[in-house]
Amino acid sequence: MKSAKGIENLAFVPSSPDILRRLSASPSQIEVSAFSSDPQKENSQPQELQKPQEPQKSPEPSLPSAPPNVSVEQLRSLSLSEFEEGPCGWRNFHPQCLQRFNTPRGFLLHYCLLAVTQGIVVNGLVNISISTIEKRYEMKSSLTGLISSSYDISFCLLSLFVSFFGERGHKPRWLAFAAFMIGLGALVFSLPQFFSGKYKLGSLFEDTCVTASNSTSCTSSTSSLSNYLYVFILGQLLLGAGGTPLYTLGTAFLDDSVPTHKSSLYIGTGYAMSILGPAVGYVLGGQLLTMYIDVAVGESTDVTEDDPRWLGAWWIGFLLSWIFAWSLIIPFSCFPKHLPGTAEIQAGKTSQAHQSNGNADAKFGKSIKDFPAALKNLMKNAVFMCLVLSTSSEALITTGFATFLPKFIENQFGLTSSFAATLGGAVLIPGAALGQILGGFLVSKFKMTCKNAMKFALFTSGVAFTLSFVFIYANCENEPFAGVSESYNGTGELGSLIAPCNANCNCLRSYYYPVCGDGVQYFSPCFAGCSNPVSHRKPKVYYNCSCIERKTEITSTAETLGFEAKAGKCETHCANLPIFLCIFFIIIIFTFMAGTPITVSILRCVNHRQRSLALGIQFMFLRLLGTIPGPIIFGFTIDSTCILWDINDCGIKGACWIYDNIKMAHMLVAISVTCKVITMFFNGFAIFLYRPPPPATDVSFHNENSVVTNVLAEEDLNKVVKEG
Repeated sequence: MKSAKGIENLAFVPSSPDILRRLSASPSQIEVSAFSSDPQKENSQPQELQKPQEPQKSPEPSLPSAPPNVSVEQLRSLSLSEFEEGPCGWRNFHPQCLQRFNTPRGFLLHYCLLAVTQGIVVNGLVNISISTIEKRYEMKSSLTGLISSSYDISFCLLSLFVSFFGERGHKPRWLAFAAFMIGLGALVFSLPQFFSGKYKLGSLFEDTCVTASNSTSCTSSTSSLSNYLYVFILGQLLLGAGGTPLYTLGTAFLDDSVPTHKSSLYIGTGYAMSILGPAVGYVLGGQLLTMYIDVAVGESTDVTEDDPRWLGAWWIGFLLSWIFAWSLIIPFSCFPKHLPGTAEIQAGKTSQAHQSNGNADAKFGKSIKDFPAALKNLMKNAVFMCLVLSTSSEALITTGFATFLPKFIENQFGLTSSFAATLGGAVLIPGAALGQILGGFLVSKFKMTCKNAMKFALFTSGVAFTLSFVFIYANCENEPFAGVSESYNGTGELGSLIAPCNANCNCLRSYYYPVCGDGVQYFSPCFAGCSNPVSHRKPKVYYNCSCIERKTEITSTAETLGFEAKAGKCETHCANLPIFLCIFFIIIIFTFMAGTPITVSILRCVNHRQRSLALGIQFMFLRLLGTIPGPIIFGFTIDSTCILWDINDCGIKGACWIYDNIKMAHMLVAISVTCKVITMFFNGFAIFLYRPPPPATDVSFHNENSVVTNVLAEEDLNKVVKEG
């Protein structure tokens, strides 16, 4: 497998027995080998050297004559105990059929499956089930928001400790633990369905104009169903505990097992699968919500999905995810601590750590007492901290848009919430996955060094920044809305939904069911003064509407083809939707293209022994400064553009029904541009501060006894000199 060009396909070459034999030498021995450019003339002369701390200095080892083109030595250190490579299996049971998976590709396959499962549950099923959970368990949006945040809270609390102690541990077994916790979290999240009893439909709300009072009194009562909030929070905390090893230790293990130039491709593929997970979750959850909630107990109902009382079977997806996650425990538990060939791969790597980052000794990091010093060591690495702040700023934008992009599309272009969510997912998910894969592929293809990867990330962020101004031009004016932007046929006042034509209808502002009549949108059939519905038509239509000007004579029979209003928002005359979706898709691609290069740069600019902890710190800051405040900032910004609020009978403000589209677009541009500037600033500052180590500096791996084997490799040295 050796040639003049070095070792081919290092990721799949098992450790050389000769290397392992030499590693078993006593701590007082150091073997220095020189490899000529011709493999047929390879030779070495071991020398016994005194320990550096002994009074007598060791004699200089006599090296064989090297070819004229070898002028510099490259030293590499390997430790036998550091790389416990072994077959796939358990203890003394190593089935031959499992060994085909004992490769980086085999591990990547299982890593992707677990990442998809985690994405399905956390970012797919949970998000799509929140509204159903609100109705079923009578919770306010503020409480369900706490459910969503519980995952990030758990991740932040555990990421530092898991990444610190897991770095020295058996990483595949940590991922087996992650699969267990993800499955357990999904199971716990579904438990309220089995202990809360059968769902009671209640009476149907009358949405048309009736003379009898249809309003409710101002009463506040607390239901015992809301106590299931704590079960949902517990499920999210368990899911957070499972996600922590996946994105810290799992990423570091992939980086361990493949050569430097392939690491970005493997990591990018894994991250892309974690992005595809939510897409699968949305599709799966959407299909399951078409089934009645109590299908497990044989309950059925005559109501359809169009009925406001309908609730879907939100819990089935969590049970399926529980089973699938636990099925991955056994595969992860059979992987060895290091894949075959890891020692040889690490011997071919060159340190690119920022010069200010000191090296940790062999025993550092094995005790909780080392934890503060390890944190301080990473915090002093200015390049690392700049990259962390850069990713945190980027995460604020991506999570904000992931949460509110469907709402933006729905309000800007007059679409239904379901269709807007479909379009948003069709743009976000493929764009993000494609960006991750492209970013990893390009870094791998051109074998970018740490500094070049940061420059590439800065370039892609700059392209996304330039295209962010699309929101200013790809927006739409608000359509006419009775009582908000247009009066009721010249009657009533702007800012009030009540007019002479609907004053006797006793309409509720808490029931928003828009209808369109004569090109004008109305808050509900009741506020449009409609008294007769035709429910068998799709969409539902109404006639005898006192607030809508009649243009034709309408008969009072249900079979009439004429109508004055139809359910849903009025069709928008704005044609900017295709332009917006195309440009936003490109923005998403370039935004996520920077993700993998930045992750690779973080792994390279810190000490090898602190990579997992570095990822733990990154994800902690990413959540504290990005994913947690992102939706909150976007939510407050979008709420500031509201022009019609839901106010119940108690005078309490609820959800917003109508937004100022132009103001919303401008506000989102302001947030995006600000965060992009912060991202580019810290990215550029990291490039400015980065100082690579001298070309001859190697990655050092020392075991407890400081057993060291130094290897000279001419071809890899020449490559390092060129890249340096």
